[in-house]
Amino acid sequence: MDEFVDVSSVLSGQYTGKTVQIRGWLDNMRSSGGIHFFMIRDGTGIIQCTMKKGKVDDAKFEEAKNLTQESSLGLIGTVFEDKRAPGGYEIRIENINVVHLAEADYPIAKKFHGPEFLLDHRHLWIRSPKMQAILRVRSKFLEAAREWFQNNGYTEFHSPTLITAACEGGSTLFSVKYFEQEAYLSQSWQLYAEAAIASLGKIYTLAPSFRAEKSRTRRHLTEYWHLEAEAPWCDLDCIMKVQESLLGHIFTKLAEKAAKELEMLGRPPQEILRMSPPFQRVRYDEVVSILEKRGVKFEYGNDLGWVEEKQLTEEFDKPFFVTHFPEDIKAFYHKPDPANPDVTLSVDLLAPEGYGEITGGGQRIHDLGELLKRIEEENLNPKDYEWYIDLRRYGSVPHSGFGLGVERTVAWICKLEHIRDAIAFPRLINRVYP
Repeated sequence: MDEFVDVSSVLSGQYTGKTVQIRGWLDNMRSSGGIHFFMIRDGTGIIQCTMKKGKVDDAKFEEAKNLTQESSLGLIGTVFEDKRAPGGYEIRIENINVVHLAEADYPIAKKFHGPEFLLDHRHLWIRSPKMQAILRVRSKFLEAAREWFQNNGYTEFHSPTLITAACEGGSTLFSVKYFEQEAYLSQSWQLYAEAAIASLGKIYTLAPSFRAEKSRTRRHLTEYWHLEAEAPWCDLDCIMKVQESLLGHIFTKLAEKAAKELEMLGRPPQEILRMSPPFQRVRYDEVVSILEKRGVKFEYGNDLGWVEEKQLTEEFDKPFFVTHFPEDIKAFYHKPDPANPDVTLSVDLLAPEGYGEITGGGQRIHDLGELLKRIEEENLNPKDYEWYIDLRRYGSVPHSGFGLGVERTVAWICKLEHIRDAIAFPRLINRVYP
């Protein structure tokens, strides 16, 4: 028998009564009398395998007593349905082959480990059931997002990571030496996306973004994954509807394809479905009133911080939009509202339960004169943005876009206490290892 099968296919029941060959890692082991019980993990699932004395070679049975956690194995056995076994199926081993005997001092024991220890041993901790579940939800989340974009006529487009001009503000830029000049790590693809819409129309990307924010909150990473979209002929209302449709599709797909993982993480699939659009729209000035009623000291004109967002999101049981932020707290490219130029056609989407902002976006300035005025007001050097300004000279149209923080959204969906667990190897203000 040469062909190996996945544990997930065995757990689906399609091999019941058949002899199969699997390979994986020894997640756990115990012995009872003349039987060894192995839990074998192969990346697609975990299954109980039993080895009975007298059913295998005696030397193999004795050798198995010395197996260590995380040893890699190959085995042959017959699949039986057994409701007592985790997953409802087990493999009764007929032969076993030790590919690699792991060292006996596996660092992650069955006891409490603090967050710093688990971050130091992240390369091993990602094997844990919880991290497996989170990473699977993350993968299904992105799979569903790409599916929505492809089904709705968007083209995937990639922009540079090394840039020369800031998108979100110079104070949070990581600088790097680029031969004989200074460059920066990208905060967003947005400026380049605005160039690409005249070539490709509706576009999206999935790429890392970098923010040098000296923040130690549970919601910040210095490197995070950014799901961004940009669309021509699209105003503020249009881009909110895009986000509603996208997230509605993602919720449906997660409830369908990641139900087991969501249950394990304490987020029943039906709870995700209850979060489906439409999402309420709340203007910034209304937010100020809500916070005042909750006893939060907040002055009009300030940006929402995590404290204010936490309080605000407790007023809602599903995501909601906050719109029309004051001009002074939004980047130069946000279009002022023609009805009130002191505020912008901007929008953030906030997740409930205290999680706060998960997307930010809005309608961009498409008029040349208006853009130059905002650049001057922000004391930016027009030469740094010469190519971006050029876009308003040749076929400029109304357009809008948004960026979604993947880790923040996954943290909310998976009910995580800290954003660091929404990615395999987090980058934090005090951590760039492993």
